[in-house]
Amino acid sequence: MVRFGLTVVRHGETRYNKDKILQGQGIDEPLSPTGFRQADAAGLFLSNVKFTHVFSSDLLRAKQTAATIIGKNKFCKGLEIKCDTRLRERKYGVAEGRPLTDLKAMAKAAGQQCPTFTPAGGETLDEVRERARDFFEFLCQLAADVGQIREKKDQEMHGATNRSSGMYEEESVFPWTDHCEFSSDNDGTSKLLLDANILVVSHGAYMRNWVGYFVSDLKCTLPANLTKTQLSSVSPNTGVSHFIIKLENRSVLKPEIICVCLNQDSHLVDVGAECVASKMF
Repeated sequence: MVRFGLTVVRHGETRYNKDKILQGQGIDEPLSPTGFRQADAAGLFLSNVKFTHVFSSDLLRAKQTAATIIGKNKFCKGLEIKCDTRLRERKYGVAEGRPLTDLKAMAKAAGQQCPTFTPAGGETLDEVRERARDFFEFLCQLAADVGQIREKKDQEMHGATNRSSGMYEEESVFPWTDHCEFSSDNDGTSKLLLDANILVVSHGAYMRNWVGYFVSDLKCTLPANLTKTQLSSVSPNTGVSHFIIKLENRSVLKPEIICVCLNQDSHLVDVGAECVASKMF
């Protein structure tokens, strides 16, 4: 079995976020001062997590957030951040650069609900989900390849498969560890056994569609206390979600996904009132 951790973080605030103006893909705003404080807070929150891979949308607000998080990390400061266009925000076409109220008005005029409405030149939800599906399958294959390499090294070193010694170990530093499988060192320290531990920095509407794909298509297991409103809401800026993915026999076709936390924002308590989670639609 291959097992990997997936931590997904929304980028920090931009001035367009604050003013409720749609950015999509065509508006490439940097982080605001609040956005950088949020990214710092997320970086400190994740500073003890030993990531093996980092991916970011190629849009500036996501890249700055990813760089800030890795810059705060105790173990990953030299880790390369790989940008991927599949992680871009949903394209909103003619609505980009316009207030969210304009998008709502367009949807109403078309007799549709705002979250599912596609403005002229924009992406449909199915198109966004296809991007998310393609990228996730890429991550599964990456983890499967890493697991195969480690298993081969284990066999060469020990003459027999010993998964525990070959797998990546992450110190138990975050609530997600309550939901995973561990080994214990002689000193009693709990270790989470992972073949890879991946950080992804992306965007609010994209992430909501990605979670929807996990839940509806892949039957992701959700936390027992998660409400429908929380599931349908857009993450706050630098909200953190964490998943454990298991691939039986290294097969990427039927991943088992456990959502450990969704849109975690406890690290934002002292950052400012702007950080309070809100629904976009």
